[in-house]
Amino acid sequence: MNIINTLNNILWSYVLIAVLIISGLYFTFKLKFANITEIKEMFKVMLEKGNGKGVSPFQAFCISAGSKVGTGSLAGVALAISVGGPGSIFWMWILALVAGSLSLVENTLAQIYKKKEDGIFVGGPAYYMELGMNKKYLGVAFSILITITYGFIFNAVQANTITVAFQHAYGINQFYGAIILTVLTAIIILGGAHRIAKVSEIIVPIMGVFYLVVAIFIVLKNIAALPGVLSLIMTNAFDPAAAGGGALGVIVMEGIKRGLFSNEAGMGSTPNAGASASTDHPFKQGLVQTLGVYVTTLAICSATAFIILFSGVLGTTTHKGIELTQTAMIHELGIFGRIFLMACIFLFAFSSVIGNYFYGIVNIAYTEKKWLENPFKVVALAMVFWGSIKDAPSVWAMADLFMAFMALFNIYAITKLRVPAIECIHHYLEERKAKRNPVFTKNVLSNSTGVECWDDKGEVSL
Repeated sequence: MNIINTLNNILWSYVLIAVLIISGLYFTFKLKFANITEIKEMFKVMLEKGNGKGVSPFQAFCISAGSKVGTGSLAGVALAISVGGPGSIFWMWILALVAGSLSLVENTLAQIYKKKEDGIFVGGPAYYMELGMNKKYLGVAFSILITITYGFIFNAVQANTITVAFQHAYGINQFYGAIILTVLTAIIILGGAHRIAKVSEIIVPIMGVFYLVVAIFIVLKNIAALPGVLSLIMTNAFDPAAAGGGALGVIVMEGIKRGLFSNEAGMGSTPNAGASASTDHPFKQGLVQTLGVYVTTLAICSATAFIILFSGVLGTTTHKGIELTQTAMIHELGIFGRIFLMACIFLFAFSSVIGNYFYGIVNIAYTEKKWLENPFKVVALAMVFWGSIKDAPSVWAMADLFMAFMALFNIYAITKLRVPAIECIHHYLEERKAKRNPVFTKNVLSNSTGVECWDDKGEVSL
């Protein structure tokens, strides 16, 4: 743990924050602020019907949103506030807006360089590293990294949040919770990618909408205190002494760290889901997946932050993470708050578990070693069980470290592949400006080497 904490301090204090901000601002300007100006288009594209040839854009959105809308939205936000202070939420918002451009680029690249395998589209960073950069060894390295990070480490975090929350609320032993959660996970993941898509398509919209409805009710209930809470967030974001926050560096680091865990922009995870969709233009899925960044951070994470800050429990309890969120919800809604939040915790974290598994299995497929799939399933289930019974700090520390590695790896790749991504995105924007339906062909690119699923007529049929 000493080694892990030392590496985390180096990466998060000096390296990753600078890389995220610089690369995010670079792509924001190169894409003409499309990550901000195209939010209306994101909703429009997400609601388009699929063509029946593969996972629909909405299903792909739900798979990736399912992995994002998990403990980062409930426990991660509380952890950021308790460690860095209310101002960390401001920096979480800034990260979402700036890093939205990274999400646009990585998901567009995933569509450009996707492949057909066993009747479905597959893709992601490993694929665009191999096909776009012609560096197979980087693709293999990333596929191993994301498989470990999501299939094992992140699932341990999600599982830990569920069992800790149930133990805190109802005194249910974490061991028994671990058994139940492992069995439920096995039932879903053994059904394959289509079952994961179907479950995510149902769970994610329902849980997200209900959570936001309750959060809006709490905001309205405390509407007189809203200006004060917003002022507290903004003041503490720049004033280390305000509201008992830590040093300014800690405030910024916690906001960005927990923001990245929540929305995953630039990490190279959501492209694995984005590539599975069938669409007539790669940038459309870039828009859809980026909407998930905003829904997660600007809506759901903000809702959790407001609930905590309205309740006034911050500073009155030693609880951090999910226990702080639970305490705040009970303070605001009583017994209903306890029951409702437990349902949210289970559904949020469980959808993340199955979404994370999807990312792992896609990257196992990339290695072309089918025999690894069954061992991966066994180890993934074992990590769900292990995470369910471990202490939270060690699990979160491991997640932070692997998350940093993934982001640095992926941002390097999308920066090297910036030309095809920018050409593709500019093509979409120019076609729409000319009031034409944007249809992508490989001829749009100045160099289409490595492009397999697009010809001179558009997307290749499955």
